[in-house]
Amino acid sequence: MRFVGLFSCLFLLASSAAEEKPNIVLFLVDDMGWQDTSVPFSDEVTPFNKRYRTPNMERLAEDGVKFTNAYACSICSPTRISLMTGMNAARHRVTNWTLRKNASNDRKHPVLDFPEWNVNGLSPDPRIERTFHARALPDYLKVVGYETIHVGKAHFGAVGTPGEDPLNIGFSVNIAGHAAGGPGSFLGTQNFSAIWRDGDEIWDVPGLEKYHGKDIFLTEALTREGLASVDKAVKEEKPFFLYMSHYAVHVPFAEDSRFIERYKAMGLDEKEAMYAAMVEGMDKSLGDILDYLDENKLSENTIVMFMSDNGGLSAHGRGGEPHTHNRPLSSGKGSAHEGGVRVPMIVKWPGFAEAGGVSENPVIIEDFFPSILEMAGLGDSVIEADGRSIVPLLKGSPSASSGRPLFWHVPNNWGGRGPGIGPSSTILKNGWKLIYYHNPERVPRYELFNLEEDLGETENLADSNPEKRDALAKELAAYLESVEAQMPTIKATGELVELPR
Repeated sequence: MRFVGLFSCLFLLASSAAEEKPNIVLFLVDDMGWQDTSVPFSDEVTPFNKRYRTPNMERLAEDGVKFTNAYACSICSPTRISLMTGMNAARHRVTNWTLRKNASNDRKHPVLDFPEWNVNGLSPDPRIERTFHARALPDYLKVVGYETIHVGKAHFGAVGTPGEDPLNIGFSVNIAGHAAGGPGSFLGTQNFSAIWRDGDEIWDVPGLEKYHGKDIFLTEALTREGLASVDKAVKEEKPFFLYMSHYAVHVPFAEDSRFIERYKAMGLDEKEAMYAAMVEGMDKSLGDILDYLDENKLSENTIVMFMSDNGGLSAHGRGGEPHTHNRPLSSGKGSAHEGGVRVPMIVKWPGFAEAGGVSENPVIIEDFFPSILEMAGLGDSVIEADGRSIVPLLKGSPSASSGRPLFWHVPNNWGGRGPGIGPSSTILKNGWKLIYYHNPERVPRYELFNLEEDLGETENLADSNPEKRDALAKELAAYLESVEAQMPTIKATGELVELPR
């Protein structure tokens, strides 16, 4: 167990008046690329920023701080476990997506066999094999009086393990969360079920039977149910943590009739139009939440945080279903390149963070854990997390993360093809990014990019700048060794892939 809770402190804090604690909304989008919004996260407004309509993200950015160098893992389950525990994926070992108990979703590889990673995800019970046992974020908040509300995609633990149910990791309310990482369908007319496309029922969204057979999009149904739970907490005068974790904008795409005609009229093909409409529907959900806070005079005491769980599925993505291209970033979901890990992020904290602010400091998904605990007044109650609080950055302190290295570790074969996809380990420090590929037959084995000059990762500098390559490789190896990171095995020799050097 990595965390130590100071329970006496927690219970003292729990006795504080509810109005002294800020409400917290964490709005997480699934598979949303860095460019899939009308809010520019770079110095220039891009054609993709002009394509998508996200007025409520614009509204949030005007009232909050926009993070232009925000990162997640390249795959969904690792991101969500890091979010809930504050730990880097190399440490918690949930390094690919989870679903069925004791079953790996690694695709076959001609050269490598993959380690016994934690295929069963996060678990509150240490007796469950192949899980990361940790006390999760909502449990800390629940103890000090928060109503902890989970809405939408969970994807914390495999079917048949405690982690599949958000109620078991500290949420007091669970709406539609289970083991699967995508919806059977986005349509109420299809009962949000995969059987309408001859799919496995394991993907069916649970708990929304009241909407079955109705003309409603999943994003809308989740928003209504989430706000109903928030309203109940408000009436009971309890501070709330709303984890609004949308299934959107994950596949399988469907037509959101409220918005799609706009994008068809723009000349987009059917798939791109469906995707753009889903983005706008997601944004409408954000707007509904912001409106609720305004109408109930809660905005001034509510922190709103926006994030995506990984980059957008690119033209090279798994399944060959292009719908976002992430340009100017290279590649997409599942990739160590920027298109797979760089994501949109906005934080609004009225009276604390400067409205319309921009932070260029690198931050990563595990930073949400200590940040939210500090926001809730629990910053000194937990020790040892890989993440760092972003609260100083919201105050405008750039030194808080100066020179800080960020790490990614994927000793797995997610699938798909394209730049940066494949088993690898990565370090990003001071604008320099080194990717070490685990396949010993891969050429090149290293990729080195100067992101400040080459955000699109078009020029590999590994050979032309061996001094920087070797320095970063040494630091990456030291980190992997310190967290006892798992490595694949080379089939031909039975030996573990060596650490970068």
